[in-house]
Amino acid sequence: MSVTDPQPPAPDAHADAAQEALHDRIAADSLTTRRDYLRIVATVSGGLAVGGIAVASGILHRHGDPDGLPAIKKIADRIEPGESLAFRYPGDEDRAIAVRMDDGTLAGYSAVCTHLACAVLWRKERGSEGELYCPCHEGIFDARTGEVTAGPPPRGLPKVILIEQVDGSVWAIGTARSGESLQEGYCRQRGVGSPLCARLEGEATDTRKERAATDTGKERAATDTGKGRAATETGKKRAATDTGKERAATDTRGGAERSERA
Repeated sequence: MSVTDPQPPAPDAHADAAQEALHDRIAADSLTTRRDYLRIVATVSGGLAVGGIAVASGILHRHGDPDGLPAIKKIADRIEPGESLAFRYPGDEDRAIAVRMDDGTLAGYSAVCTHLACAVLWRKERGSEGELYCPCHEGIFDARTGEVTAGPPPRGLPKVILIEQVDGSVWAIGTARSGESLQEGYCRQRGVGSPLCARLEGEATDTRKERAATDTGKERAATDTGKGRAATETGKKRAATDTGKERAATDTRGGAERSERA
């Protein structure tokens, strides 16, 4: 008896046709998926670009420019140092963020990036005071001023004017545009005759005076340091001159003594 290898079964034309049809369907589905993905990406990118241009040109609503007088709204019972709070102000669709610095300073901003309107987040662990960060295109804002410190945003964040009551509760009472001080924003919205406008103006004046006094103190310290260094250098020069004179006198006496001996 001879042993032979088993013969492969005859090809099934029906099975091959079914397999080819399945391959075609998978390829078609894959192509459709890729096309849909590219279409979605293009649509979203175009929408972001148009939205950014519209906000920049003033066609769409910009945070800091509410329709009518912004309401006074309680946003928290208390915000502790080092904490942040996300809230909505001045409208229900306006994202905002409040930050309490370690030294107790309270700051509020729009949480909408001025680049392409992505969400702005608080990162406490960054730097000495933390930072406000937009993850879409790496935009970074100063936590104390709202000004741009890195990335593509064209301007700083609009501000939310916050006040703290004696019971620790925090209230939003107005907004300020990018580059506008809290006092300027509040007085523009509430009127220059309002009591709080005068108070904010007084605080702003005191702050400017403190900064001016600090700068003057630094200048005086630098001047005094310069004078001290000049006096030190003068003293060194005089000491060197006196030392030279003493050496010359010593050399002269030594020469005279040698002459007498000779």
